[in-house]
Amino acid sequence: MVIGVLVEITNKNVDKIFDYLVPKEYIEKIKIGIRVNVLFGKRKVEGFVIDIKNKSEVDNLKYIDSIVDDEVVLNSELLELGKYIKEKTLSSLISCYQIMLPKALKASYNTNINKKYKKIYLLNDYNYNNINEKQKKIIDLFKISNKKYLDSNDLKNTSKSSLNTLIKKDIIKVIKQEDYRFNYKDYQYEKKILNKDQKIIVDNIKLNKYNKYLLYGVTGSGKTEVYLEIIEKVLNMGKTAIFLVPEISLTPQMIERFSKRFPNIISTLHSRLSNGEKYDEWRKVESNKAKIVIGARSAIFSPLENIGVIIIDEEHSTSYKQEDKNPKYNAIDIAFKRAKTHNCPVILGSATPTIEDFIKAKKNIYKLLVLEKRANQKALPKVEIIDMNKEIKNSNNYISKYLIDEIIKRVEKDEQVILLLNRRGYSNFVMCKNCGYTYKCPNCDISLTLHKTNNILRCHYCGYGTSLDKTCPKCHEMSLNNLGVGTQKIEEYLSNNLGLSVIRMDYDTTTKKGSYEKILEDFKNKKAHILLGTQVVAKGLDFKDVSLVGIINADTSLNIPDFRSSEYTYQLISQTSGRSGRGDIEGKVIIQTFNPDNYTILCAKDHNYIKFIENELKIRKELKYPPYYYLTSIKISGKDFKYIYNEAIKIKNILTKNLNNTIILGPTTSFIFKLNNIYRYNIIIKNKDNNILYPILKEIDNHYIGNNKIHIDINFNPTRMD
Repeated sequence: MVIGVLVEITNKNVDKIFDYLVPKEYIEKIKIGIRVNVLFGKRKVEGFVIDIKNKSEVDNLKYIDSIVDDEVVLNSELLELGKYIKEKTLSSLISCYQIMLPKALKASYNTNINKKYKKIYLLNDYNYNNINEKQKKIIDLFKISNKKYLDSNDLKNTSKSSLNTLIKKDIIKVIKQEDYRFNYKDYQYEKKILNKDQKIIVDNIKLNKYNKYLLYGVTGSGKTEVYLEIIEKVLNMGKTAIFLVPEISLTPQMIERFSKRFPNIISTLHSRLSNGEKYDEWRKVESNKAKIVIGARSAIFSPLENIGVIIIDEEHSTSYKQEDKNPKYNAIDIAFKRAKTHNCPVILGSATPTIEDFIKAKKNIYKLLVLEKRANQKALPKVEIIDMNKEIKNSNNYISKYLIDEIIKRVEKDEQVILLLNRRGYSNFVMCKNCGYTYKCPNCDISLTLHKTNNILRCHYCGYGTSLDKTCPKCHEMSLNNLGVGTQKIEEYLSNNLGLSVIRMDYDTTTKKGSYEKILEDFKNKKAHILLGTQVVAKGLDFKDVSLVGIINADTSLNIPDFRSSEYTYQLISQTSGRSGRGDIEGKVIIQTFNPDNYTILCAKDHNYIKFIENELKIRKELKYPPYYYLTSIKISGKDFKYIYNEAIKIKNILTKNLNNTIILGPTTSFIFKLNNIYRYNIIIKNKDNNILYPILKEIDNHYIGNNKIHIDINFNPTRMD
């Protein structure tokens, strides 16, 4: 027997199938989609079995060393999906398969995670006359319990010797049962009755048919209850469901809601799980024990069979697109591909859909479903704008007096407040007032951010850190000044100056395992009246006592050099505003801005998404941006900036020669020109037909395979222009 093996080496030079012979003892175990150990050159590597055949055109084949898996880890659908991603993103095939699997199943991590087991105890039918009182108490525990079995926790207060005696007498039987590392809490479930508008939405979604739906519903309109109802219908049909959320911070609340409704059939997949937990959750899906998968972007690759619906919540989020590494796939595109295979619908939901998707819905490419009102029939929160140009003249504070007064009012009434600051750290950067020196990263040539808790200046791109001096390193004067504002500085001001209880939720406070869950639980239990955070507080959070939302620096994202900056700003303000007034208390939102007349800010104030889109489309059409043109980014990077610039010019010339009716911008330096000692140039392509573009870019990409002096990174439909 000969098998075709794709080895786990991401270098595009070896992105091909290699033939190996199979020893007789392994022939019965070989299946397409399992992994094997093979000798590749002088080293042993793992690889996926892609093909099985009787003979090879290559002579002197090597034998495989061993088999890694007893069962298939990539089924036929996922194997085909990998080929689709390779073609769409111009990535290596092995990198497309690697993103589908948890680390425990990846050779490069050298992990060896075993199944975890626990002891469970069963009561056998027996004559219980010949037992003492302690043994009788143990048997009574079984009889009064409604469980099929008891575990060690149920029996922890009983006599160990009495338990062992009952086991020896075969009155109690001990069985080893697999114990999953990720524990789901037991929740009390109360089914909510859908309102008229929600019922109409549910009735309009046709199952057993491939369709693309866009559910556009204002914040608090009850989209999640619609999702739950659809999933219940799918489960009753004997099918399964995938539910994606954009942020890991959203999963605790979603898991709670799903666990209440669908206990014991959920699998959770996201990056904050340990390797062991991911391994367990993935196998629950693989073994058909899980019928619903909840997770972030990579959960779209769950090996579910018979999928009945794929739901993507907060579909506007850029986190559904992987852009920091290859393959640069979009989970929404993968959802469409899988849904077509399973002949099932995809539901995209958002209060602020992307402009491109909203236009597709208007053109009937997607079927538009609308929830115009909040589920509790309450009005959307009142929004007020504070002109910080006036405020800054009266005081040197980063929080307006009006916002402070409103915060104190809410706290005094035992209500809660969410504050958004789109920046983490203590201050944006440190500069010398005497000579103008600014601390910059030596690797990336950008300002370092001060983190007050450990007095460290850190680069948020490469991770470089250095301690803050008392004096300026250049002029040696004690004249260093912290400019800008970060979450730590706001927290310090609210706590120390105003005596308010604050929980901070940003990257720095959520690095530890379980930190999201603890922060949200503490805020829910009112251990603090104020939740202060970066963008993680903007989406999906649902607390009934939050009556005030404050957006401290609404302008930050407006100033990003990206054609989508206005759209991102509108989405951020609108989503954050939606956290206010979700219960019985009337909600209020205060937006602090230096641009009070900006159309984005004004549309967000009025909750007028349609007017915002109309304004934005005029600009997009004039400047030839999506949805009127496709965008493609080519990033050319390397250590020798002169060499990569010359190659970038060559690439531009090839594109200009071979593409008609296409706008080619660049090469220009990237927004961050030097990143981790690598220089970067960008070429932007605007065109109306990507099918013409693919073969040319594929040829350019292939030309540089094996050239270690330069790296070509192609990104179709990028979500950010850096």
